[in-house]
Amino acid sequence: MWSNNSAAPFLLTGFLGSEGIHHLIAIPFFTIYLSIFCGNATLLIVIWNDHSLHDPMYYFLAMLAGTDLGMTLTTMPTVLGVLMLDQREIAQGACFTQSYFIHTLAIVESGVLLAMAYDRFIAIRTPLRYNSILTKSRVMKIGLGVLLRGVVSILPPILPLYWFPYCRSHVLSHAFCLHQDVMKLACADITFNRIYPVILVAVTVFLDALIIVFSYVLILKTVMGIASGEEQAKALNTCVSHISCVLVFYITVIGLTFIHRFGKHAPHVVHITMSYVYFLFPPFMNPIIYSIKTKQIQKSIVRLFSGHTRS
Repeated sequence: MWSNNSAAPFLLTGFLGSEGIHHLIAIPFFTIYLSIFCGNATLLIVIWNDHSLHDPMYYFLAMLAGTDLGMTLTTMPTVLGVLMLDQREIAQGACFTQSYFIHTLAIVESGVLLAMAYDRFIAIRTPLRYNSILTKSRVMKIGLGVLLRGVVSILPPILPLYWFPYCRSHVLSHAFCLHQDVMKLACADITFNRIYPVILVAVTVFLDALIIVFSYVLILKTVMGIASGEEQAKALNTCVSHISCVLVFYITVIGLTFIHRFGKHAPHVVHITMSYVYFLFPPFMNPIIYSIKTKQIQKSIVRLFSGHTRS
């Protein structure tokens, strides 16, 4: 077993070459983080308070909002610390822990989107059995399964980081810790750490995407069998918000993957910007999408801010 003979802290990096205006760059970042926090926290509050939203669809939405909120709270301290206070140092243990939560929450978000696709599949394919299939206990089991998959699957590549020696540069390329960044600084055999994440992404995020696509093929087939055009539109409309969130998540995932794999000659700022888009855009957009497209959410938000409650 390797012993960590260099416990020096890692150094986080903001926007290289723009350090002089980091305090200005911090303004839009702070605004986005605040918007993400307020948007997702509002969703959680209205779903908790409004009993008309105590349905499987909204329970899964609450899981999505909680995951996005978790990602925000995980990355916000170091990102704003670097941009606003020039606090670049992060202890190794804190760095590995942040990396673990970032990657865990990414896997959890993919799983929640898959669970939401299952919810829409049941609601449209077997509407009369919807409440008997998606009981509260089953929703809780699905949510727990999604969480455990993320928690357990990320442990194997993260745990070795605690024992690797770090004798190279301790400078990371982001304002937060990512597994792929940290492992490159290790003076050790990182073959497992290179291969495992590729396999993990293939059997989680990629497989989730395939199942979501397949479920919507079946949903579309069911909707096309409905005689009334009005009923078809009504059924599809219940899926628009989820489809939008899926597209936001997977487009950013694909964009970040392409940049890392094929954009080696692209400016460093492109890589950094794309990573921030990946971590900030879905949590920012998801509350907006559901607030705009879901009338019950709109009404609940209005009641919340107007001081009215509904039991």
